[in-house]
Amino acid sequence: MKNLGICCALLMFVFFSCGDSNEKKEEKRQNQEEVISSDKKKDEATKTILFFGNSLTAGLGLESDETFPALIQEKIDSLNLDYRVINAGLSGETTAAGKNRINWVLKQNVDVFVLELGANDGLRGIALEETRENLQAIIDIVREKNPETEIILAGMQIPPNMGQEYTSEFRNIFPELAEKNNVHIIPFLLENVAGKPELNQQDGIHPTAEGQEIVAKNVWEILAPIVKEENYQE
Repeated sequence: MKNLGICCALLMFVFFSCGDSNEKKEEKRQNQEEVISSDKKKDEATKTILFFGNSLTAGLGLESDETFPALIQEKIDSLNLDYRVINAGLSGETTAAGKNRINWVLKQNVDVFVLELGANDGLRGIALEETRENLQAIIDIVREKNPETEIILAGMQIPPNMGQEYTSEFRNIFPELAEKNNVHIIPFLLENVAGKPELNQQDGIHPTAEGQEIVAKNVWEILAPIVKEENYQE
């Protein structure tokens, strides 16, 4: 009888263990299906949002899914909007380098173009007129490629290391270009992030994962009306 009791206990253990294992396998299978479905949805999206920028866009020091373009994709997916996000950020990129790279990036069709360049120019003290001309050239090239592309210019500010006059004029480049070209503008990409040690990495320049979440909110505030309206028109 004692042996019989042990056998029954073992059978019950195996039964529940198998059940638990099957549940975990089923949960894993469902999770995999969700990932596959999400990736398939992105591949089948008919519209594209391209983020063209430097290390702030590329997410220097972070995982790819922690960058603000990736967070924007998550938001878009949650709303079932027909957009695929492309992160074309490149660390160290200046406006001059961006101007040289833009034609290669625009080989694909782009519906919304987010231009995030200029910070490296400012930190290096590049002539303000050069920065302005390069940004204008990039906007012109995007418009020439597709006049219907919605353009968003990310405003940027820099520390006053280069002097108050340079800093002020640098900040004004972005709203002035936005008004001149009738494009959308994010007033300051790093609003509520810049200057806050707890939201930046050790270099004090690049946002942490938490900082990127705030940056994504700054971007979404301007981007949301564009993608929702376009989706509604469909």
